[in-house]
Amino acid sequence: MPPQGRKELFVKIQRTAALSLFLFFPNAGAKTGVEYFPPPDSAIGWRTLNDAAAIRKLAGMDLQKLDQAFEYAQRSSQHGGLLVARHGWLVYEKYYGRGNREAIPAMASVGKAYTSIACGIMLHDNHDQIPEGLDQKVFNEKFLPEALPLNDPRKADIRLGQLLSMAAGFHGDGTNPGFINFEPSQKLEALPTPPQPLDQDQAALQTPLWIAPGGGYSYASSSPHVASIVLRHVTGMEMQQYIDLKLAKPMMWGRWGYATHRPEATLPHTPGGGDIAVRSTDALRFAYLLLHKGRWGQQQLVPAEYVAMCGRPSPYQKHAPFSLMFEVNDDGHVAGAPRDAFFKSGAGGFGIMIVPSLDLVIYKMAGNEGQYDPARTGIPQNYPYDGSRDHWKPAAKSQFSDGPIGVDDGVRRVLEMVAAAVVQ
Repeated sequence: MPPQGRKELFVKIQRTAALSLFLFFPNAGAKTGVEYFPPPDSAIGWRTLNDAAAIRKLAGMDLQKLDQAFEYAQRSSQHGGLLVARHGWLVYEKYYGRGNREAIPAMASVGKAYTSIACGIMLHDNHDQIPEGLDQKVFNEKFLPEALPLNDPRKADIRLGQLLSMAAGFHGDGTNPGFINFEPSQKLEALPTPPQPLDQDQAALQTPLWIAPGGGYSYASSSPHVASIVLRHVTGMEMQQYIDLKLAKPMMWGRWGYATHRPEATLPHTPGGGDIAVRSTDALRFAYLLLHKGRWGQQQLVPAEYVAMCGRPSPYQKHAPFSLMFEVNDDGHVAGAPRDAFFKSGAGGFGIMIVPSLDLVIYKMAGNEGQYDPARTGIPQNYPYDGSRDHWKPAAKSQFSDGPIGVDDGVRRVLEMVAAAVVQ
């Protein structure tokens, strides 16, 4: 038998054995302390359930309702997919357009979650270098020497935790600078134009403040990028190298990278504000790592206390339901999801979601044509695509909504629909 045939036979035997075990011991891995961590796709990969009866019996989910969540997801983006894992079983994996297990699209702001987790690892591993942890003030000679002299003296008070919770006071992305107690600011001052184009780091470091640090919430992509510069100085390596060392290699991800290539130039540094590019099943593994409080098998890859802070309201952010680069549902603003759910969305409709109380993780793959362009990451991709979504456009109005599905609304609604598919 050729090597590929032997591998396929081995995979089939392993999956059959796992299914047999759980047919006789349906609570194994969910209630008994026997834990499951999915091997890499290059080996056996996730254990899967495809039959509606098995999905209901072993994972406690309704396949028909998952199909409904997938149908909704298809209306939210040109390309994408939906992956759901419960009790360690991959119970749903379905794609549309260029969505594919072998696709490596730029995931936009979902990358901010990876920046946060990388910083959490750094704070543990390099505690002596950054002793105040999230309370550390970073706009100084030690951590951000390239930011000096400060263009605003108030930046001297910015703490790392404020950078990672969108509370640094940076002017937000777009036209509105930020929010105070959930209300848009009325301060609509025009952003000053720098005298000359700034490089990647300086563009983030020179972001003007619209309010004093801690005074409001502003979704500013420059904020996590500044945190990634701090990580670069503390660890002595690019954040992509650091994530590869601390997460990708221990978890045995497949091909991955960052979309650093732009039409005008290639970014010299890992963009802390987004555009990580990870295979779909590995994005689900990342969420599964957080579900298990940062532990992967016998390895504690991320400090458990840091993951816990990601999933609850942050003391650094008093003005929005946002923790350390994750949206949190402690206030119940996502009415159909459990209060302990936390998640991160990204432009194009991407989202990773973690629901500890349901032992559930979700990856909403999404994106437009440009986000799937391999030229952006430099990673060759070769998988079939039938062209069916080439001319897709969001519906102006439908029976389900008054207009195109917004990025955040789409992620939140998928979270609600998948949570509603839980039957036990």
